[in-house]
Amino acid sequence: MLRLFNTLTRTIEPFTPLEDEKVKMYTCGPSTYQRPHIGNHRTFLFEDILQRYLEYSGYSVLRLMTLTDVEDKANE
Repeated sequence: MLRLFNTLTRTIEPFTPLEDEKVKMYTCGPSTYQRPHIGNHRTFLFEDILQRYLEYSGYSVLRLMTLTDVEDKANE
């Protein structure tokens, strides 16, 4: 059984989807302000592993990722 830490209640709780056999994930996309670093990669890796585990467990997963269109400040 998948258990996750709830930051609101500060407890570890069993995962229960809002809809049977369906999970919706909203995840943050890459930062466009600087080169990726290990913290960025850790986030994407965790999200990917979580999605794959949920699919392996029989859930249908819809994952949305934010991609912000901002002014490119990397070359300034």
